[in-house]
Amino acid sequence: MYWILLIFWAFGFMVLWKIPLIRFMDISGISDTSVSIIIPARNEERNLGRLLASLASQTCRPKEITVMDDHSTDRTAAIALSYGVRVMYSNPLPKGWLGKPWACWQAAKEASGDILMFLDADTFLEPHGLAGILNEHERVGGLLSVQPYHEMKRAYEKLAAFFNIITMAGTGSFSLFAAKFAVRGAFGPCLICRREDYFATGGHSRVRHQVLESMGLAGAFRDARHPVSCYGGKGANAISIFMLALLVAWVTGGVSVTRHLIQSAFGLGDVSIILWICLYLGFSGQIYWMLRRIGNFGILTCIFYPLPLIFFVLVFFRSLLVRMGIGDVFWKGRRVKGSSE
Repeated sequence: MYWILLIFWAFGFMVLWKIPLIRFMDISGISDTSVSIIIPARNEERNLGRLLASLASQTCRPKEITVMDDHSTDRTAAIALSYGVRVMYSNPLPKGWLGKPWACWQAAKEASGDILMFLDADTFLEPHGLAGILNEHERVGGLLSVQPYHEMKRAYEKLAAFFNIITMAGTGSFSLFAAKFAVRGAFGPCLICRREDYFATGGHSRVRHQVLESMGLAGAFRDARHPVSCYGGKGANAISIFMLALLVAWVTGGVSVTRHLIQSAFGLGDVSIILWICLYLGFSGQIYWMLRRIGNFGILTCIFYPLPLIFFVLVFFRSLLVRMGIGDVFWKGRRVKGSSE
């Protein structure tokens, strides 16, 4: 049994082997850009100011910044106006659309830049971040996405550790086999593409009903034979069967090692407790190796990894029920109906 779990542990290195980073450096050649930054925002008064302040301090300036206020009931619009950016107010949500795709689609149609950049309101950029992202997009083309480095202030936020690992690994962009497989998805918090490519692929109108709209956008760009690139950002439909198998085996290994360690501690195991302690520490160390590149989760999250793992499993099964049409999800005051499609 322990040899199988050791193999499962090795799968963890395969699925998240290397995370390329945007080089957030000062690029003097980029001074006047034709990029339209679009920020869909619904009740984001606590986050929006930080993002807009970071955009104001960029070493290269965007052509325009648009905040699409999606029927907020707080001071989202007032905060945006205080930074002197353009504020648009979303039209009523049409049937068949979800809020974020609808907000992005409306703003994109009014944008004048040759390049469109979609940013979630709870993100922010390093001072040279925009220049770095634009430079990288110029190099790779197509659809480029960045998963932000997560800075958490509250302990309970670290329960999302495994969601972050699965999100990063699920695209297939960072695996040991990344060069052999097409990228399966993109990250919603930061997306950038050329305006003409966006509308040629259908943009957010093509993913109007999708909760994970960035995954659908990646598929649209792939169908149009445009490259899709994923990056890490510091300084479960879209997963391939192969990658899904590796992730399931790895998660199963983490659960099994914990169970065997507890059994051995009570004298119920048939293998020395020292072996299970070594395997447990192996998983903990590997998870630390993963998470330190994703966010400030800290060493304790990795030592006590069964807690966020249990949380992940519970939420995963809850999401399966919603997917089957059993129950709904509420997000910022809106009901997102489950579907079996």
